[in-house]
Formats: sequence, C-alpha cells, structure tokens
Amino acid sequence: MTSVADAVQAMKAKFNQSAAAGLDLVFGFRIDEDKNFSLVVKDGTCELKEGVNPDAQVTLVMDGETLDGIVSGETDGMQAFMGGKLRA
Repeated sequence: MTSVADAVQAMKAKFNQSAAAGLDLVFGFRIDEDKNFSLVVKDGTCELKEGVNPDAQVTLVMDGETLDGIVSGETDGMQAFMGGKLRA
C-alpha cells in the first residue's frame, strides 16, 4: 500500500455484506496521530467517512505501517495490540 487512504480502501473492499446484516456500528480510526476516519456499518452497508466521528463505539489508534500490515495480512491484529502498536 502506498498510503493510509489505500489501506482504508482495501479494508473497505474486504467488507462482508452478509456478515454485517442487521448491524449498526461505527468504528473510528486515528492513524499517525493526525489522520482520522470512520467506517459506518449499518444494515449490510459500509460507508467510509473522513474526520473524527463522535458516534464511534471504539476508536483504534495505530501508525500507518501497522494499518498497512493488518490490512495486507502481514501483521496479526492481536499481536499488534499486545505489542502496543494498536490501541483501542
């Protein structure tokens, strides 16, 4: 991935509509301390929004390299969390 935006788009492309049927969730992300966005999952849809979303049920904080690794599958999310590279 070349940027946080590419990683976010890749994450959105992996979205499973059938698994999200009936859900109403907001995931916040803060990347490199200055890039904020959210994924709004509602009734099988996924919408990407820029900026801080005050409705986020959880905000994940990490650097761009960690995000890239998690999205590509090269980094295990649980290991990143346990190692302090991913915070909630």
